[in-house]
Amino acid sequence: MSWAKFYFRDPSAPKPNRPVRLGVNALVEWEGKLLLERRRDCNAWGLVGGGVKGREDEAKAMARELWEETGIRLPAGAFQKLRVYGGRDRIACFNDGSVWRMVVILYHVRLSSPPRLNVSNESTELAFFSPEELKTLDVVCTHREFVDQFVSLCENQS
Repeated sequence: MSWAKFYFRDPSAPKPNRPVRLGVNALVEWEGKLLLERRRDCNAWGLVGGGVKGREDEAKAMARELWEETGIRLPAGAFQKLRVYGGRDRIACFNDGSVWRMVVILYHVRLSSPPRLNVSNESTELAFFSPEELKTLDVVCTHREFVDQFVSLCENQS
């Protein structure tokens, strides 16, 4: 059952009624594939990540979120910051009536060994996908741009 709805560059998106939310997401790569989680809140695939808590360092927030959502433990220094997405075009709505505009810091990390994955209560499944598989996968609209960026990077390396 879906209890979240996401909007990206959608003029019909509701107006935010909460402060801007700072989040982190990561392109977690292993053997040329991207790690995604099937989100419990909307049943679509998305990047691992979440909100930054209070005055938490953003890279430390990314390391914490990766650990909480996958069981992969990496130091904050392992993540390469790619870009900050701060436009007004990413909106998340929840059943409690809260509507958030999200500012997202996107990171990249390449794993050096096969990870042992543990599914958290925020998702129903974790899986790695090849660039070809990612092109047609049902990805949360607010993450599609990030996933497409990963696909482009992989295609440019070939």
